Amino acid sequence: MTGQILSPTEMIARLVSFDTTSHKSNLALIDFVANYLAGHGIESTRIFDDEGRKANLFATIGDEADGGIVLSGHTDVVPVDDQDWTDDPFIMVERNDCLFGRGTADMKSFIAVALTAVPDLIAARPRIPVHLALSYDEEVGCLGAPRLVELLKAAPFTPMAVIVGEPTLMRVVDRHKSGNRFVTEVTGREAHSAHTDKGVSANLVAGRLIAFLDGLMRQAWTRRDDGFDPPYDTLHVGVVEGGTASNILARRCRFIWEVRSLPSTDLEREFLAPFQTFINDEVLPEMHAVAPEANIVTQATVSMEALAPTVDSPAEALARKLAGFNGPTGSVSFGTEGGLFAGGGVPTVVCGPGSILQAHKADEYIDMSQVEACITFMERLVDHVRR
Repeated sequence: MTGQILSPTEMIARLVSFDTTSHKSNLALIDFVANYLAGHGIESTRIFDDEGRKANLFATIGDEADGGIVLSGHTDVVPVDDQDWTDDPFIMVERNDCLFGRGTADMKSFIAVALTAVPDLIAARPRIPVHLALSYDEEVGCLGAPRLVELLKAAPFTPMAVIVGEPTLMRVVDRHKSGNRFVTEVTGREAHSAHTDKGVSANLVAGRLIAFLDGLMRQAWTRRDDGFDPPYDTLHVGVVEGGTASNILARRCRFIWEVRSLPSTDLEREFLAPFQTFINDEVLPEMHAVAPEANIVTQATVSMEALAPTVDSPAEALARKLAGFNGPTGSVSFGTEGGLFAGGGVPTVVCGPGSILQAHKADEYIDMSQVEACITFMERLVDHVRR
């Protein structure tokens, strides 16, 4: 069967042209990939979200046997709103040996190079299967990847390695921090600001809670792992919303906060339990003394597992060979889907083209030298699995 043949640069341009911002559907891109693979005789499976607006894609080149290699990438990108782009962010532009466009670094270039390697993989009649695992909604909390992990768990074969192609400058990374996001909502009692004793200001209570979290963060600075930058757990409050007028005690206030913790950190012990104890023992009793209906509720909205090293990891050995990488394995402070795959029982590393420093901002780009390094990586993969 004769399928479409595209160069890596052409494929990057095609993938960038799909606006897969996380709040939008990624189905047009998934359909394109599925049709591209079908043109080369490769069947693919789509795993939809509950609304049917988004999908993961899983495909296998070769026999569905044990010991395969999973190439993993997310298809969604972050918004371009209020960013000052030189060109249309969804039209790839080549300039000064760099490719500009949303997703070029994070992380459509890895996916594109993997896709353009498909014809060579087929021709190699692989003795080891190569699986493509494309996900949705990584940028908003790794919402799609768990369904890929469940697919792998239920499959009649067991892969030997997952390589997540997030931008690491083609260095092999075997550990990253977790990413956990929470929403805390405070319910107080409205009152005239001249009679603060008659009500409970949700805004002021939220301020106390945020100050307590700030203290937990400062304590975290004493627990260090110099392999990370920064070398400690971080806590951040990104959104605070509350109140209706300057002379009314706020009835409601909500704030969104996150913890990015080292793989060795016990999140419950170091952050969640102390926070809830402070609420139960100190804050709520004071609130209830004035307003029995007052309450504080915290909900987890994102839980992204940390990635920890695996002893004698076949994924690390393979990635080193394919990347031609002889240095020490690295760590990154940003989260990936790697922790989920590792938690599902498959040795996992992160290794992909581009720099995370170029991601999530206007005029995102990837250097062509990184694309070429990734092409070499895939060429070595073809040789590795060749029958």
